[in-house]
Amino acid sequence: MNEHRRSVFRDAEEDRKEARRIPDTPQTRAPAYRLAFADDDFLCRDELRPVRLQLELLKPELMMTEAGVESTIVLFGGARIPEPAKKDSARTETLAELSRFYEEAQRFARLMTEESLKSGGRQNVVVTGGGPGVMEAGNRGAMEAGGQSIGLNIVLPHEQAPNEYVTPGLCFNFHYFAIRKMHFLMRAKAICVFPGGFGTLDEMFESLTLIQTGRMDRVPFLLFGRAFWERIVNWEALSEAGTISAEDLDLFRFVETAEEAFDIISNWSPAPPREDIPGR
Repeated sequence: MNEHRRSVFRDAEEDRKEARRIPDTPQTRAPAYRLAFADDDFLCRDELRPVRLQLELLKPELMMTEAGVESTIVLFGGARIPEPAKKDSARTETLAELSRFYEEAQRFARLMTEESLKSGGRQNVVVTGGGPGVMEAGNRGAMEAGGQSIGLNIVLPHEQAPNEYVTPGLCFNFHYFAIRKMHFLMRAKAICVFPGGFGTLDEMFESLTLIQTGRMDRVPFLLFGRAFWERIVNWEALSEAGTISAEDLDLFRFVETAEEAFDIISNWSPAPPREDIPGR
C-alpha cells in the first residue's frame, strides 16, 4: 500500500495501467469496456459537461494549492501589444506607441515577484492569460526576478501557445471561459489592467461588476494608461447617465508606471464593505 494514500481501496491509476495489459479481443476493444474516467470520447459527450466544468475548476485549484500559491496579482492586457524592440512590426501606429506598456508590465511583474519571494513565493504570485503581448511581459518579469508565475491559457481557433516565460508547472489550459475567469479572481489580491481589446475589456468589466455588486472583496484595481482608458470608455458619461453610481468611479484608479502601481498595492488598506450596492 502506498503510504501517501488515505484510502484503503485500490488506486485508480493502478487499474488504468492494468486495463492496458488485458488481452486484445472484440470485447476489450469495444468502447463500452473502457474505464469511464479513462475514456476521452465518453468524457467529451454533451451530457458530461457538468463533470468537465468541475474538472476544470478542480485541477488548477489542486495544482496551485500543491505549489503553495496562496494569493495572486492579476495582469490583464492586450495580446497584440509588442515589446518595444519589436514595435516596428506592430499592426498600427497606436499599438507601436502602446509598446511602452509591455515594459511597464514586465517591470511591475518583476517588482511584485521580488516582493513575493519574501514569502517564499506563496503570496502575490503574478497570473496572466499565458499568451503574448502584455501577458508575456508579466510572466517574463516574474521569471527575471527568479520567481514563479501562472498562465491561464484557453483553447482558441487561431491562438494561442503559452509564452515561454510561464512556470511550466503552473501553465494551465482551459476550455471554459467562465472557469478560467474564476481562477483569475479566486486568489486575487490586486487586479492590474493594461490596454487591450475585447478580451481585456471583458475581463475588466466582469471583475469590476463583481466588486461593484459586492460579490467580491474590494482589492486594488489599477488601470494602466489614463489616456487610453479615458478615450476608450467615457466613465463620466456612465455616471452622469445614472447607469453607474458616482461612487463606482472610486472602485478603480489610473496609474502610469510600475512603481506607482507597486506602491499602491504595498500600502493598500482593506476597504470597508460597500453600503451602496446597486439594487439594495
